[in-house]
Amino acid sequence: MSSYDDYVALARQLSERRRAGERDAAADTDRRRSLLAAADQLDHRLAAQAQHLDQLGRAFGVPPPPHPSAAPGGPAPSTVPPVSGPGGPPGPVAPVPGHGAGTGAPGWGAGGGPGPGSGPDGGAAAASGWPGGEAYPQVTVGPADRALPVAVGPGVPAQRTAALDPAGELEVARRLADDADRHAQQAERYAHQPVLLPGWTPLARALAVYTGCAAVGVLMMLGLVLGNGIGLVDGFTLGAWMCAGLPALSFFGGYLILGRWGKPVLVAGTPPRYVHVGFLVCFLLVPIAYCAYLVLIRTFR
Repeated sequence: MSSYDDYVALARQLSERRRAGERDAAADTDRRRSLLAAADQLDHRLAAQAQHLDQLGRAFGVPPPPHPSAAPGGPAPSTVPPVSGPGGPPGPVAPVPGHGAGTGAPGWGAGGGPGPGSGPDGGAAAASGWPGGEAYPQVTVGPADRALPVAVGPGVPAQRTAALDPAGELEVARRLADDADRHAQQAERYAHQPVLLPGWTPLARALAVYTGCAAVGVLMMLGLVLGNGIGLVDGFTLGAWMCAGLPALSFFGGYLILGRWGKPVLVAGTPPRYVHVGFLVCFLLVPIAYCAYLVLIRTFR
Protein backbone atom coordinates (compact mmCIF):
# COMPACT_ATOMS: atom_id res chain seq x y z
CA MET A 1 0.00 0.00 0.00
CA SER A 2 2.88 2.31 0.62
CA SER A 3 3.87 2.16 -3.06
CA TYR A 4 0.27 2.86 -4.10
CA ASP A 5 0.03 5.83 -1.71
CA ASP A 6 3.31 7.16 -3.00
CA TYR A 7 2.01 6.79 -6.54
CA VAL A 8 -1.19 8.67 -5.68
CA ALA A 9 0.75 11.45 -3.94
CA LEU A 10 3.12 11.71 -6.90
CA ALA A 11 0.23 11.83 -9.35
CA ARG A 12 -1.48 14.52 -7.27
CA GLN A 13 1.76 16.52 -7.13
CA LEU A 14 2.26 16.23 -10.88
CA SER A 15 -1.35 17.30 -11.47
CA GLU A 16 -0.91 20.34 -9.21
CA ARG A 17 2.31 21.26 -10.99
CA ARG A 18 0.62 20.86 -14.36
CA ARG A 19 -2.27 23.13 -13.28
CA ALA A 20 0.21 25.64 -11.84
CA GLY A 21 2.10 25.55 -15.13
CA GLU A 22 -1.11 26.11 -17.07
CA ARG A 23 -2.04 29.03 -14.84
CA ASP A 24 1.43 30.53 -15.27
CA ALA A 25 1.24 30.01 -19.02
CA ALA A 26 -2.22 31.64 -19.15
CA ALA A 27 -0.99 34.57 -17.04
CA ASP A 28 2.07 34.97 -19.25
CA THR A 29 -0.13 34.84 -22.35
CA ASP A 30 -2.42 37.53 -20.93
CA ARG A 31 0.58 39.65 -20.01
CA ARG A 32 2.04 39.32 -23.49
CA ARG A 33 -1.33 40.11 -25.04
CA SER A 34 -1.73 43.23 -22.89
CA LEU A 35 1.83 44.32 -23.71
CA LEU A 36 1.22 43.86 -27.43
CA ALA A 37 -2.05 45.81 -27.21
CA ALA A 38 -0.31 48.63 -25.30
CA ALA A 39 2.54 48.67 -27.81
CA ASP A 40 0.08 48.78 -30.72
CA GLN A 41 -1.84 51.62 -29.12
CA LEU A 42 1.38 53.53 -28.46
CA ASP A 43 2.44 52.93 -32.05
CA HIS A 44 -0.79 54.46 -33.38
CA ARG A 45 -0.40 57.37 -30.99
CA LEU A 46 3.17 58.02 -32.09
CA ALA A 47 2.15 57.86 -35.75
CA ALA A 48 -0.60 60.46 -35.19
CA GLN A 49 1.81 62.55 -33.17
CA ALA A 50 4.41 62.45 -35.95
CA GLN A 51 1.78 63.56 -38.48
CA HIS A 52 0.71 66.44 -36.22
CA LEU A 53 4.32 67.53 -35.70
CA ASP A 54 4.91 67.44 -39.47
CA GLN A 55 1.90 69.71 -39.96
CA LEU A 56 3.22 72.12 -37.34
CA GLY A 57 6.66 72.07 -38.95
CA ARG A 58 5.21 72.85 -42.38
CA ALA A 59 3.16 75.68 -40.85
CA PHE A 60 6.30 77.16 -39.30
CA GLY A 61 8.29 76.60 -42.49
CA VAL A 62 10.53 73.88 -41.06
CA PRO A 63 11.21 71.02 -43.52
CA PRO A 64 10.56 67.51 -42.21
CA PRO A 65 13.66 65.51 -41.28
CA PRO A 66 14.77 62.99 -43.91
CA HIS A 67 14.22 59.30 -43.28
CA PRO A 68 17.38 57.58 -42.02
CA SER A 69 17.25 54.99 -44.81
CA ALA A 70 16.93 57.70 -47.47
CA ALA A 71 19.67 59.94 -46.11
CA PRO A 72 22.68 60.16 -48.47
CA GLY A 73 25.87 58.80 -47.03
CA GLY A 74 24.05 56.90 -44.30
CA PRO A 75 25.71 54.22 -42.25
CA ALA A 76 26.45 51.12 -44.24
CA PRO A 77 25.93 47.68 -42.81
CA SER A 78 28.90 46.84 -40.67
CA THR A 79 31.07 43.90 -41.51
CA VAL A 80 33.34 42.13 -39.10
CA PRO A 81 36.94 42.16 -40.36
CA PRO A 82 39.15 39.17 -39.72
CA VAL A 83 40.69 39.63 -36.29
CA SER A 84 43.33 37.22 -35.11
CA GLY A 85 43.99 36.68 -31.47
CA PRO A 86 42.01 35.71 -28.40
CA GLY A 87 38.50 37.09 -28.09
CA GLY A 88 37.90 37.62 -31.83
CA PRO A 89 37.08 35.55 -34.88
CA PRO A 90 40.01 33.66 -36.38
CA GLY A 91 41.86 35.32 -39.19
CA PRO A 92 43.26 33.73 -42.33
CA VAL A 93 45.38 30.69 -41.42
CA ALA A 94 48.84 30.60 -42.92
CA PRO A 95 49.85 27.32 -44.54
CA VAL A 96 52.07 25.10 -42.41
CA PRO A 97 55.49 24.47 -43.95
CA GLY A 98 55.73 21.04 -45.44
CA HIS A 99 51.97 20.43 -45.24
CA GLY A 100 50.46 22.28 -48.22
CA ALA A 101 47.07 21.42 -49.60
CA GLY A 102 47.09 18.76 -52.19
CA THR A 103 50.82 17.99 -51.87
CA GLY A 104 50.37 14.41 -50.78
CA ALA A 105 52.59 14.85 -47.72
CA PRO A 106 52.37 12.28 -44.95
CA GLY A 107 49.57 12.98 -42.50
CA TRP A 108 47.50 15.10 -44.96
CA GLY A 109 44.89 13.96 -47.41
CA ALA A 110 44.47 15.00 -50.98
CA GLY A 111 42.19 17.90 -50.04
CA GLY A 112 44.57 19.37 -47.49
CA GLY A 113 42.81 17.81 -44.44
CA PRO A 114 44.37 15.59 -41.82
CA GLY A 115 44.73 12.03 -42.88
CA PRO A 116 44.79 8.90 -40.83
CA GLY A 117 47.86 7.96 -38.89
CA SER A 118 49.15 11.49 -38.23
CA GLY A 119 50.69 11.95 -34.79
CA PRO A 120 50.75 9.52 -31.95
CA ASP A 121 46.96 9.54 -31.52
CA GLY A 122 46.13 9.78 -35.18
CA GLY A 123 44.66 13.34 -34.88
CA ALA A 124 45.57 16.79 -36.17
CA ALA A 125 46.75 17.90 -32.76
CA ALA A 126 49.90 15.79 -32.99
CA ALA A 127 50.82 16.73 -36.55
CA SER A 128 54.44 17.68 -37.07
CA GLY A 129 55.20 21.37 -37.65
CA TRP A 130 53.20 22.63 -34.66
CA PRO A 131 55.22 23.75 -31.65
CA GLY A 132 54.77 21.43 -28.70
CA GLY A 133 52.73 19.05 -30.80
CA GLU A 134 49.44 20.86 -29.96
CA ALA A 135 47.40 22.56 -32.63
CA TYR A 136 44.66 23.81 -30.28
CA PRO A 137 45.56 24.87 -26.72
CA GLN A 138 43.28 23.65 -24.01
CA VAL A 139 41.09 26.42 -22.52
CA THR A 140 39.43 25.89 -19.17
CA VAL A 141 36.07 27.53 -18.66
CA GLY A 142 35.28 28.47 -15.09
CA PRO A 143 32.56 30.50 -13.44
CA ALA A 144 34.48 33.73 -14.13
CA ASP A 145 34.93 32.85 -17.82
CA ARG A 146 31.29 32.28 -18.74
CA ALA A 147 30.38 35.90 -19.40
CA LEU A 148 30.21 37.09 -22.98
CA PRO A 149 33.23 39.14 -24.09
CA VAL A 150 33.00 42.87 -24.55
CA ALA A 151 33.31 44.28 -28.06
CA VAL A 152 36.90 43.94 -29.28
CA GLY A 153 36.56 45.25 -32.80
CA PRO A 154 34.35 47.29 -35.11
CA GLY A 155 30.97 45.77 -35.82
CA VAL A 156 30.97 43.51 -32.74
CA PRO A 157 28.06 44.37 -30.37
CA ALA A 158 28.80 45.04 -26.74
CA GLN A 159 27.61 42.74 -24.00
CA ARG A 160 24.16 43.51 -22.59
CA THR A 161 24.30 43.82 -18.86
CA ALA A 162 20.67 42.97 -18.07
CA ALA A 163 17.44 42.06 -19.80
CA LEU A 164 15.02 44.90 -20.47
CA ASP A 165 11.58 45.00 -18.90
CA PRO A 166 8.94 45.48 -21.65
CA ALA A 167 6.42 47.05 -19.27
CA GLY A 168 9.02 49.51 -17.99
CA GLU A 169 10.12 50.41 -21.51
CA LEU A 170 6.50 50.98 -22.55
CA GLU A 171 5.96 53.22 -19.52
CA VAL A 172 9.05 55.26 -20.39
CA ALA A 173 7.89 55.58 -24.01
CA ARG A 174 4.42 56.64 -22.81
CA ARG A 175 5.90 59.35 -20.59
CA LEU A 176 8.03 60.62 -23.46
CA ALA A 177 4.95 60.68 -25.70
CA ASP A 178 3.09 62.69 -23.03
CA ASP A 179 5.95 65.19 -22.93
CA ALA A 180 5.90 65.43 -26.72
CA ASP A 181 2.13 66.07 -26.67
CA ARG A 182 2.57 68.81 -24.09
CA HIS A 183 5.28 70.53 -26.12
CA ALA A 184 3.22 70.18 -29.30
CA GLN A 185 0.22 71.82 -27.60
CA GLN A 186 2.46 74.65 -26.43
CA ALA A 187 3.85 75.11 -29.95
CA GLU A 188 0.31 75.08 -31.37
CA ARG A 189 -0.76 77.70 -28.83
CA TYR A 190 2.16 79.88 -29.89
CA ALA A 191 1.28 79.29 -33.55
CA HIS A 192 -2.21 80.71 -32.97
CA GLN A 193 -0.67 83.98 -31.76
CA PRO A 194 0.81 86.59 -34.10
CA VAL A 195 4.40 87.72 -33.94
CA LEU A 196 3.46 91.32 -33.20
CA LEU A 197 2.13 91.85 -29.65
CA PRO A 198 1.09 88.19 -29.16
CA GLY A 199 -0.60 88.69 -25.78
CA TRP A 200 -2.90 91.48 -26.95
CA THR A 201 -6.40 91.29 -28.38
CA PRO A 202 -6.82 91.99 -32.11
CA LEU A 203 -8.57 95.33 -31.51
CA ALA A 204 -5.95 96.51 -29.01
CA ARG A 205 -3.19 95.43 -31.39
CA ALA A 206 -4.78 97.34 -34.28
CA LEU A 207 -5.20 100.49 -32.13
CA ALA A 208 -1.57 100.30 -31.03
CA VAL A 209 -0.30 99.85 -34.58
CA TYR A 210 -2.40 102.64 -36.10
CA THR A 211 -1.55 104.97 -33.22
CA GLY A 212 2.17 104.29 -33.65
CA CYS A 213 1.96 104.95 -37.39
CA ALA A 214 -0.01 108.15 -36.74
CA ALA A 215 2.67 109.23 -34.24
CA VAL A 216 5.29 108.81 -36.99
CA GLY A 217 3.06 110.94 -39.21
CA VAL A 218 2.92 113.59 -36.46
CA LEU A 219 6.71 113.68 -36.33
CA MET A 220 6.86 114.13 -40.11
CA MET A 221 4.23 116.89 -39.78
CA LEU A 222 6.44 118.70 -37.23
CA GLY A 223 9.28 118.52 -39.74
CA LEU A 224 7.06 120.11 -42.38
CA VAL A 225 6.03 122.81 -39.91
CA LEU A 226 9.67 123.63 -39.23
CA GLY A 227 10.30 123.70 -42.99
CA ASN A 228 7.39 126.10 -43.38
CA GLY A 229 8.85 128.30 -40.67
CA ILE A 230 12.17 128.71 -42.51
CA GLY A 231 10.54 129.09 -45.93
CA LEU A 232 11.27 125.67 -47.47
CA VAL A 233 7.62 124.51 -47.52
CA ASP A 234 4.71 126.74 -48.50
CA GLY A 235 1.37 126.81 -46.72
CA PHE A 236 -0.57 124.88 -49.41
CA THR A 237 1.90 121.98 -49.37
CA LEU A 238 1.81 121.94 -45.57
CA GLY A 239 -1.98 121.82 -45.49
CA ALA A 240 -2.19 119.10 -48.16
CA TRP A 241 0.28 116.85 -46.38
CA MET A 242 -1.30 117.52 -43.00
CA CYS A 243 -4.88 116.84 -44.07
CA ALA A 244 -4.43 114.03 -46.62
CA GLY A 245 -0.87 112.90 -47.31
CA LEU A 246 0.44 112.07 -43.84
CA PRO A 247 -2.83 110.47 -42.57
CA ALA A 248 -3.01 108.30 -45.69
CA LEU A 249 0.63 107.20 -45.31
CA SER A 250 0.05 106.39 -41.64
CA PHE A 251 -3.09 104.40 -42.42
CA PHE A 252 -1.53 102.30 -45.18
CA GLY A 253 1.59 101.75 -43.09
CA GLY A 254 -0.48 100.33 -40.21
CA TYR A 255 -2.57 98.29 -42.64
CA LEU A 256 0.52 96.63 -44.12
CA ILE A 257 2.11 96.02 -40.71
CA LEU A 258 -1.02 94.28 -39.43
CA GLY A 259 -1.17 92.13 -42.56
CA ARG A 260 2.49 91.12 -42.31
CA TRP A 261 3.18 90.66 -38.58
CA GLY A 262 -0.33 90.62 -37.11
CA LYS A 263 -1.33 87.29 -38.68
CA PRO A 264 -1.02 84.03 -36.69
CA VAL A 265 0.81 81.17 -38.34
CA LEU A 266 -2.01 78.61 -38.19
CA VAL A 267 -4.87 80.97 -39.09
CA ALA A 268 -5.94 80.78 -42.72
CA GLY A 269 -7.02 83.92 -44.55
CA THR A 270 -6.38 87.55 -43.70
CA PRO A 271 -6.45 88.71 -40.08
CA PRO A 272 -8.83 91.47 -38.96
CA ARG A 273 -7.21 94.83 -39.67
CA TYR A 274 -10.03 97.14 -38.45
CA VAL A 275 -9.98 99.47 -41.42
CA HIS A 276 -12.55 101.91 -40.04
CA VAL A 277 -10.76 102.23 -36.71
CA GLY A 278 -7.44 102.84 -38.45
CA PHE A 279 -8.96 105.41 -40.77
CA LEU A 280 -10.44 107.36 -37.88
CA VAL A 281 -7.24 107.22 -35.81
CA CYS A 282 -4.91 108.27 -38.60
CA PHE A 283 -7.10 110.96 -40.17
CA LEU A 284 -7.96 112.50 -36.81
CA LEU A 285 -4.72 112.26 -34.87
CA VAL A 286 -2.49 114.16 -37.31
CA PRO A 287 -4.81 117.21 -37.69
CA ILE A 288 -5.50 117.21 -33.94
CA ALA A 289 -1.77 117.18 -33.26
CA TYR A 290 -1.28 120.11 -35.65
CA CYS A 291 -4.06 122.07 -33.95
CA ALA A 292 -2.51 121.31 -30.54
CA TYR A 293 0.82 122.54 -31.86
CA LEU A 294 -0.73 125.80 -33.01
CA VAL A 295 -2.45 126.27 -29.63
CA LEU A 296 0.85 125.74 -27.80
CA ILE A 297 2.67 128.20 -30.04
CA ARG A 298 0.02 130.88 -29.55
CA THR A 299 -0.10 130.23 -25.81
CA PHE A 300 3.63 130.58 -25.19
CA ARG A 301 3.92 133.63 -27.40
